Amino acid sequence: MAKVYVVEDDDNIRELVAYALTSADFEVCSFVDGAAFFEGIENALPDMVLMDIMLPGTDGISLLKRLKESARTKDIPVIMLTAKGAEYDRIKGLDAGADDYVSKPFSVMELIARIRAVLRRSAAGQKATETLIVNGVKLQPDKRSVTAGGAEVALTYKEFELLYCLMLNKGIVLGRDRILSEIWGYDYAGESRTVDMHIKALRQKLGDCGSIIKTVRNVGYKVEEPS
Repeated sequence: MAKVYVVEDDDNIRELVAYALTSADFEVCSFVDGAAFFEGIENALPDMVLMDIMLPGTDGISLLKRLKESARTKDIPVIMLTAKGAEYDRIKGLDAGADDYVSKPFSVMELIARIRAVLRRSAAGQKATETLIVNGVKLQPDKRSVTAGGAEVALTYKEFELLYCLMLNKGIVLGRDRILSEIWGYDYAGESRTVDMHIKALRQKLGDCGSIIKTVRNVGYKVEEPS
């Protein structure tokens, strides 16, 4: 039974999520703020964290960064809860290492599907295969390592999976729906912006080498050698 920590200061939302996850056979621990959450982390580590961005005291983005800076907690997958239309907050969350986000108001069934998808991808890991190299970007699946122009690049779990998928399919255009299905494990066309924001984050982290990721208008993305 997977253990999920829920960090949400809204009593109604926190109780609804806890009830839904418990009914879906998850073990749930709920916290109203960052202080209580980190007390819980000291006692036992969860399999996943579901965290609101807008929290009293320390906000969710700061808590996420603290998680990712610790060797003990950096690999725990995190889904952020954001206000509808708060694109800037979502981008900050992805840049800080969030694996996914869910906008409020949300469907409980969608939330559970996303949690299961992230847990499934996280648990599966990545089988070792040969190193992939495209125009200065080197990806080693067995080490989950990426370098760009010889410099180490720190990627979130989803960013790594996305780059790996694109590099494996070098020269092939991958539609947003296919990327959502393969990387996130669900088919939710209404949230294709998830892909776009991860692509943006990838390009920024790869620097000049980010030019290997090409946008195919109205379709999706592909990796290819720059002309």
